[in-house]
Amino acid sequence: MPEDTLKSELPHSFTFSQSSLQDYTDCARRFQLRFIEQLHWPAVETEPVLENERRQQEGQLFHQLVQQHLIGLPAEKLTPLANTADLSRWWENYLHAGNINLEGYKKFTELTLTAPVGENRLMAKYDLVAVQPSGKALIYDWKTYRRRPQDERMAARLQTRVYRSLLVRAGAYLNGGKPFEPEQVGMIYWYADNPSEPARFPYDAAHYKRDWETLTGLINEIRNHKHFPLTDDEKKCAYCPYRSYCNRGVVAGSSDELEETALSGTDINFEQIAEIEY
Repeated sequence: MPEDTLKSELPHSFTFSQSSLQDYTDCARRFQLRFIEQLHWPAVETEPVLENERRQQEGQLFHQLVQQHLIGLPAEKLTPLANTADLSRWWENYLHAGNINLEGYKKFTELTLTAPVGENRLMAKYDLVAVQPSGKALIYDWKTYRRRPQDERMAARLQTRVYRSLLVRAGAYLNGGKPFEPEQVGMIYWYADNPSEPARFPYDAAHYKRDWETLTGLINEIRNHKHFPLTDDEKKCAYCPYRSYCNRGVVAGSSDELEETALSGTDINFEQIAEIEY
């Protein structure tokens, strides 16, 4: 699609998320096509297609099972629903995980928080926020990746920065009306296929200040942007459903190559490829 035919203005009421910000960071043109042009995805993301779709559906079902268990449904009632090899393995790993200890915590599942950033809002949907009476808060995010990403990659991701800073910014009602101090907040990525190796990310005031300034600056940059260039890293294009609009190929990359590429250092938006954002 010729660049001069594309729109460059965001809707006034546009709400940003970690996923849209990651899209912009990965490739400004992808952000433009997805969120400004609102184009339908014209190409598959990864091959083989049916395997990728199955993996996505199982990831979504796993999130649903965990959410229902956390709100009080008995495990024995839910276990029959884990009726595929992957789901059964993930579910058993979750049920027997000794590193998920939520005793004494108030649990908020499938929680959405938003906060204003200039003329727009920033939104995040959490798998779980667990809060102790003392005000300590843990963010849990369930991941069904085939391989465990490196901690430094996850620490740098916008999801990690958005989720922690937004809880500080907009989570007071979860804490009796008192805002969380950054030092009270931690984030845990729990990997269903690597249950003994969760990634833990504590927080502090310096990180919060840096994160919020970065996110505010990024949103302002997008608001004022009139030109959305293609990424220079064409490895990402193999996993982008808009690649045909940009003449960056018609063949999708494989799921195995995706993980090798991401784990080797190229930033790929896992949330839009490896699992459905639930």
